[in-house]
Amino acid sequence: MLSDTYLLLEQLGHRLDREAERNFAAAEAQGLADLEITEYIERHIDVANILRESAPVWDGGYVVCGITGSGETFVLRDPWGIRPAFYYKSDEVFALASERPVLQTTFGIEAEDVVELQPGQAIMTNREGEMRIEQILPAQKLAACSFERVYFSRGSDLDIYQERKAMGRRLVPSILKAINYEVDDTVFSYIPNTAEAAYYGLCQGFEEYLNQQKTQEITALLKDPAYNSEASKTALENRIATVLSRHIRAEKVAWKDIKMRTFIAEGNSRNDLAAHVYDITYGSVKPKVDNLVVIDDSIVRGTTLRESILRILDRLHPKRIVIVSSSPQVRYPDYYGIDMANMNEFIAFRAAIALHEERGTMSLLTDIYRRCKAQEDFPKEEVVNYVRELYAPFSESEINEKMIELLRPAGVNTEIHMVYLSIEDLHKACPNSPGDWYFSGYYPTPGGNKCVNAAFIRYMESHQDKLL
Repeated sequence: MLSDTYLLLEQLGHRLDREAERNFAAAEAQGLADLEITEYIERHIDVANILRESAPVWDGGYVVCGITGSGETFVLRDPWGIRPAFYYKSDEVFALASERPVLQTTFGIEAEDVVELQPGQAIMTNREGEMRIEQILPAQKLAACSFERVYFSRGSDLDIYQERKAMGRRLVPSILKAINYEVDDTVFSYIPNTAEAAYYGLCQGFEEYLNQQKTQEITALLKDPAYNSEASKTALENRIATVLSRHIRAEKVAWKDIKMRTFIAEGNSRNDLAAHVYDITYGSVKPKVDNLVVIDDSIVRGTTLRESILRILDRLHPKRIVIVSSSPQVRYPDYYGIDMANMNEFIAFRAAIALHEERGTMSLLTDIYRRCKAQEDFPKEEVVNYVRELYAPFSESEINEKMIELLRPAGVNTEIHMVYLSIEDLHKACPNSPGDWYFSGYYPTPGGNKCVNAAFIRYMESHQDKLL
């Protein structure tokens, strides 16, 4: 199988040859010869023509950068805006990056000095360093990747930092239910560091909740006739002081001992890594009294939870453990540049399969498989994503409960809850990044539907003795 990069380079090389041939004919028509023709071609190569001939068949998220042998450079962003691209230009320099803070830090500039390259646009520079921007492909319905905002991009970005805090704040109502509204007997923390911004938003949301409660309690005290006399003034002041002393108990309960991300580790090494990556802060939780709420930015495979986090948190002997994800359940593979292509790696997918087995509805999987299989030779534009039907019979809470069963380590008997951000709240937190296919199964390009069906077919055929 040939890689995308190989095919793309072959295609661009072919179109570059055709562009050179066009200019060769034009040079000959003007009576030029030999070196004059070479110089003419180098001066008149139009990279925009090459991109317009090549890019319409590309399906996916990308920011493609290149340089020709004669010194022209180009950058093209996909027309759905799936992958981010920002640039900075001054009299002395032109630079482009996938993240705005990189340019700000490198050049000592402000956020407003950095410009976002729009979907379908290309930036081109010639040999003289002259830059121009052209619309190469018509912009499609915006599908900027929301996972960039959740996890991939730097949290130091002006907007992403606020968006991650908003994700954390929007989790407060669901967490309150999970802890039975026992805020005073709850410790809040985060794992890993990429969840820190969402954690700050979570804590701020709970501070706002406590402030509302304090206001109501103090208002009620001031109206209470029992505290109207001068003799009861001290008692009233003490009661108000007690109310005001309530605060969010934020602790760092886990420490990461090595600088590795299990999310991007390979196969078996991920399990080995996860088992030793964290240690706990002893004494940070009152045993059998406190709830322990720990927020993560995303729960994809559940490897680190099962192999490490739940075990070490259980050593603190909390009354209940609440694992919180600042993103929704990851249910579907990504095909736009992220290594998340195998469905059976997702804990949400495995939970759904387990529920079908439990309820005797495995025939639905066979039906989905047959309909996916029937589309294998369809043009991608005609393919329907039938895999979404796999989750339809179950509520989010049912999948959550099954995930807890699958992830609970042997010997851990503490009550465990899982709380995920809803897709609706994700969109409210980051309104300018509507691409949510990881969570919803709504792929922005036809190729996404074709690939997810192919992934399900591979899963079914690799388990044919059991499923087919």
